[in-house]
Amino acid sequence: MDGIIVIDKPAGFTSHDVVAKLRGILHQKKIGHTGTLDPDATGVLPVLLGRATKLSDLLTAHEKVYEAVMLLGVTTDTQDMSGSVTARRDVDVSEDDVLSACAHFTGDIEQIPPMYSAIKVEGRKLYELARKGLTVERSARTVKIEEINVSRMELPRVHMRVRCSKGTYIRTLCHDIGEYLGCGAAMESLRRTASGDLTEEVAVTLELVQEAAERAAQSGISVEKILGAGLITPERALAGLPRFTVGRGYDKALYNGNALMTEWGSGECGPGQVAVFDADGRVVGVYERRGGKLCPVIMLLPRTE
Repeated sequence: MDGIIVIDKPAGFTSHDVVAKLRGILHQKKIGHTGTLDPDATGVLPVLLGRATKLSDLLTAHEKVYEAVMLLGVTTDTQDMSGSVTARRDVDVSEDDVLSACAHFTGDIEQIPPMYSAIKVEGRKLYELARKGLTVERSARTVKIEEINVSRMELPRVHMRVRCSKGTYIRTLCHDIGEYLGCGAAMESLRRTASGDLTEEVAVTLELVQEAAERAAQSGISVEKILGAGLITPERALAGLPRFTVGRGYDKALYNGNALMTEWGSGECGPGQVAVFDADGRVVGVYERRGGKLCPVIMLLPRTE
């Protein structure tokens, strides 16, 4: 199978667990996910299959949208409520104070990644060191918080929608807002509702994929057909990019991954990236214009029978 399945990740599963489960259900080795979700988090987890795995970096770079509940007055060693409580403080802040603090953390901000994260330092994942009681120095990283929309406040709980760049830790955002307010805070719950154009509206459960695989085995109909719109093809995944179609007669250069002259085809080929298709309408890759040529960035050579 080639494409993307947007899984509605259940709580209690790591992103790796989801991939392992799907590998067993679909009997497919070439599979991976974009953008790790914490085990207790739920929501949008794009899983890439077959040649769509080459789109990982492209899809991971997209902005994310989360719905989170921040609990004021408590801090933990994991910055969420799965960890051990390290401090409790009185919550002597107003709703206006909270809104002001959220506004303060909008835009480009610096975040220090939490110890309980999958980031590697000298080849070791931070959470592996944290589980041994070790703390190492981490460099701050610049992330962008496009929007923090507080939907409801029932202090000490704050319900908010966060739209942000890749690499943002919502746990750390909650922790930092709490420190700014002087009462501390931890993330109580988290759900990712969108990763770029992939939203929870197109997400399916692991159970649904399991049922589709069982029906396919019994009926002889492919899993792709049973999943229908639940399987996003590479062509659909790249629908947001300008499209350039290469004319017949240039197949050798196209399939060898050579740079393409812009006069070899038709369509949009301005600055930035474009999705390049062959004359039969199959996506071949993502290209970038450099001078009068289109140069390959990601090759997605279609399967040949």
